[in-house]
Amino acid sequence: MTSYRRGQLVSQDFYRDIVSPTLDRVHPDLPHAAALLGRGSEVQGFDDPMSTDHFFTARVQVVLAGEAYRQHGPSIEAALRSAIPDTFAGLQTDIQVQSIADLVGSLVGQGVGLEAAPSAADWLTLNENNLRMLTVGPVHHDDIGLQQIRDRLAYYPHDVWLYLMIAAWWRVHPEANQVGRTGYVGDELGSAVIASRIVGDLMHLCFLLERQYEPYPKWFGTAFARLKCAPTMIPLLTAVQQATNWQERQDALLECYREVAAMHERLAITKPVTTEIGGAWGRPFLLRWGDFPGALRDAMTDPEAIALADRWPVGGIDRVRDVLWSPRQRPQLLALVG
Repeated sequence: MTSYRRGQLVSQDFYRDIVSPTLDRVHPDLPHAAALLGRGSEVQGFDDPMSTDHFFTARVQVVLAGEAYRQHGPSIEAALRSAIPDTFAGLQTDIQVQSIADLVGSLVGQGVGLEAAPSAADWLTLNENNLRMLTVGPVHHDDIGLQQIRDRLAYYPHDVWLYLMIAAWWRVHPEANQVGRTGYVGDELGSAVIASRIVGDLMHLCFLLERQYEPYPKWFGTAFARLKCAPTMIPLLTAVQQATNWQERQDALLECYREVAAMHERLAITKPVTTEIGGAWGRPFLLRWGDFPGALRDAMTDPEAIALADRWPVGGIDRVRDVLWSPRQRPQLLALVG
């Protein structure tokens, strides 16, 4: 390849210049969608020249409705593969023909979102990165309703979103005191590890507050840098990471918490929450606290989501689904939610 181009642009041109005209020849007027979805840094626009060293191709997924795929899918894929050139824009070409049900099922689960939005339990068992892989990649053409499915899965419904924020705040609150407690006994490394975990949890909360799905860890920070809050939050979070003692870490975390609390308040999705700085049990460790979990719980109206929020401890399924991430493992996650 003589010069580097973003994978999304290559895929768009590959469809326009090669795949679409070829489809018109081998099966004129075929209703279909064409997209770049699923795995690969280029799907989310995170690719760079280094990305081309493995599995980087000019690729397009051609998506058919169920009956059309059953009747014509394999023959259309064979015709496309025999007709398209081996290379495009200096890259190997790759074409895949799928049914719309198989495409969505391979990423989030069979039947999910095809006809209606999932239930609260369904939402909580859908892997977040897989949802992102389905909903952020470019769609080059669509006359079978692929975008409607993407719209239904674009983000969590309101009360599921509130529930996930309750769980996220409870990740931060119990840990904050431990940054000082470990450092107080001379364990600065342990203090730094706990602080780093809180930084990750606050970043997770920021994704939620901006209603953006998180990618998997390699691109977590890259995606975070594209959030609206990033110019303010990155220096604050970096100060926590660069602190050399627990007192500096504690002070930096207080500022992070203050700003994330302000982000919550600007959304005006709950009654106002007052935050205050204090300690626990008279110990010399400061933390900022506001009853965001309580305010979020009070704002919920969906009985299914409320039942989940009223359990104790709240949350955790979003962590488990990062381990049991495959759509094939959703029955195990549904059993845990139930």
